Amino acid sequence: MKNNEEVLNIVYKKSDSLKFEVNNKGLVVVLNKQDYKIQNFLRKCKFNIPEYKKIEFDEYCSTVFLLIDGKKTVKEIGEILDKKFGEKVHPLYERLLIFLNHIDVNCKYIEKVS
Repeated sequence: MKNNEEVLNIVYKKSDSLKFEVNNKGLVVVLNKQDYKIQNFLRKCKFNIPEYKKIEFDEYCSTVFLLIDGKKTVKEIGEILDKKFGEKVHPLYERLLIFLNHIDVNCKYIEKVS
């Protein structure tokens, strides 16, 4: 098991295949392509099936996601969050690590650099 210092020194980068945009509120909207065979078939039949499923992050998740650049460590991201949001994001590293693990392992939006 990794010790705390090793975990805080992990660096993430956004996945190269990920499509996202930032809306007019400054929130990240992840665009997941919907290209199952049945969806493509229904589109050909003129059904209104969106090409992308849009997932909008909240203010905290958007801030974290935009800070992920392949250079900043988890600790640096946490420090920026603490300065920006203060007590609202506490317990800071527990919540941050859960979010990062989720978008890494379950969603594949990010990947570890180191």
